[in-house]
Amino acid sequence: MPAASRAASSTELLAALRRASDADGFLPFDRFEEIALYEPRLGYYERPGVALGTEGDFYTAAHVHPLFAATLATRLLQERERNGASATFRIVELGPGDGTLALGILDVFSRELPDDARLDYVLVEPSPTLRDRGLKALADHPLRDRVRVAASLGADGPFVGVVVANEVLDAQPARRLVRRGGAWAELGARWNGERFVESEGPLSGPVPDALFADAPEGGVVEVSPRAEALVREVSDFLERGAAVFLDYGASTTDLVLGHRHGTLQAIRGHEVLTDPFADPGTADLSVFVDFDRVRAAARRGGLRERACSSQAEALVRWGFEERLRAAVAKAPTPEAEVRLRLAAKNLLFGFGNFLVLELEAGPTT
Repeated sequence: MPAASRAASSTELLAALRRASDADGFLPFDRFEEIALYEPRLGYYERPGVALGTEGDFYTAAHVHPLFAATLATRLLQERERNGASATFRIVELGPGDGTLALGILDVFSRELPDDARLDYVLVEPSPTLRDRGLKALADHPLRDRVRVAASLGADGPFVGVVVANEVLDAQPARRLVRRGGAWAELGARWNGERFVESEGPLSGPVPDALFADAPEGGVVEVSPRAEALVREVSDFLERGAAVFLDYGASTTDLVLGHRHGTLQAIRGHEVLTDPFADPGTADLSVFVDFDRVRAAARRGGLRERACSSQAEALVRWGFEERLRAAVAKAPTPEAEVRLRLAAKNLLFGFGNFLVLELEAGPTT
């Protein structure tokens, strides 16, 4: 995007943030984050040319190496067998981004599914910009005719299949609350006449249930009702099958006591910025996922927990080592094998804060 266009977009986005602020210029963080990331045409994910992957602002495990998608595909194929291989196999991928993960999964399916397998791969992406990029990435794939877009997870009503969400929960707008004198105050951004700065303000709504009551004075608690609602939506529409959530996060206790000032970070060019409120719309914003609250939301919705483990443990459980051995055997050169092993090491040890939550719906088997 030309510099003049970027400047104009930034000015428009600041105007949108100011319009959403109260009379004192205060904007709760979840609203600030929602506008900064998703405002049509102006938000970070909506800007033309938003860059993901190793050459962009940040990358996911799917960008490291196709081994990640291939191993996850193994888990999905296991679920297909569990629910009946003759039925239509529906996968709903939430937040597919630029399509890298879907491409890797479909590559495995094209090799390992029977030609007559009934496959329905559904992309649910709130950003029109990323949705178009994802479809473009899959345009020439042999299974492209099995891929479609849906407005939401439940757009077609209840279904049987698998829900996949890789780094989706962390991108849901989150409230940030700070403990003051035994009570809670809302954290957000305030317009100071020149720019937005971090500030405290009045509560924007009720304090969420079961909030961590033992937070120290000045301690920050981050909760995402939107992330919890997304899990509840899975329970509402997934009649039988599994849901796999992969994200960075921890337990409530570890987050509150181990991150006194919260986990908010803004990332641009693979670097964590010192001021998350500077130049909104030009960097990704996220907080760590509170997996205790997500798991509780799943239980309330009637979903059963199959496993909650580190991402490395999940990959090994799904057959990562077998996939790696097969890939090494096919490496065309020693240099290619070295690159492959380095990528594998990154996938197993470079995502230390990542957890995988596997949930089940439907009758027990």
